[in-house]
Amino acid sequence: MKIAVLGTGTVGRTLAAGLSLAGHEVTVGTRDVAATLSRTAADPMGTPPFADWRRQHQDVGVESLSEAAAGAQLVVNALSGSGSLSGLEAAGERNLAGKVLIDVANPLDFSRGMPPSLTVSNTDSLGEEIQRRFPGSRVVKALNTVNAGLMVDPAGLHGGEHTVFVSGDDATAKAQVVALLESLGWTDIIDLGDITTARGTEMYLALWVRLFGTLGTPAFSIKVVR
Repeated sequence: MKIAVLGTGTVGRTLAAGLSLAGHEVTVGTRDVAATLSRTAADPMGTPPFADWRRQHQDVGVESLSEAAAGAQLVVNALSGSGSLSGLEAAGERNLAGKVLIDVANPLDFSRGMPPSLTVSNTDSLGEEIQRRFPGSRVVKALNTVNAGLMVDPAGLHGGEHTVFVSGDDATAKAQVVALLESLGWTDIIDLGDITTARGTEMYLALWVRLFGTLGTPAFSIKVVR
């Protein structure tokens, strides 16, 4: 499958590498290809320059957001929560129309420092905002409750015995996402319902960041026992 991963941060890189390893034709989308590839310094979070990563992943293409989205059969939003809507607008509504759009972003607000709060919660979610802004796309919220490494390697933690969720209005789109998750090794996948249920998984981040602070590692997950 031709997949566009929008975003060049840790999540975007990890997803792109993992999906490519799984046999998909992957292209990373960025706002400015030349600027992205020319950076030589780490970002504010200490992430090495994208060009360093790209040299080790020559099988992954790099294009503008619009080019990547236009050529893809499925699109993954791995942009920051605050940059998701503007980034998807740059990708182009027509380029996203009719396609499954997996939203893995969280609406984290770091303006008041740590721990972050949420820019939207309770009665709305980033997933819903994206679906409203791009009504022709089939948005599925998924993978936003685990760190990047576990997204593509769930078996790396307790043999994969933990839970991931999907939310979305289109049953066919969710089935396609579930199949993709299963190909990455996910075995416990819960369909929460329509896109409004993304409020629950996004609001889980309030607990996730506090667990991260207490445990000192992002390598953890939850298991729904039933």
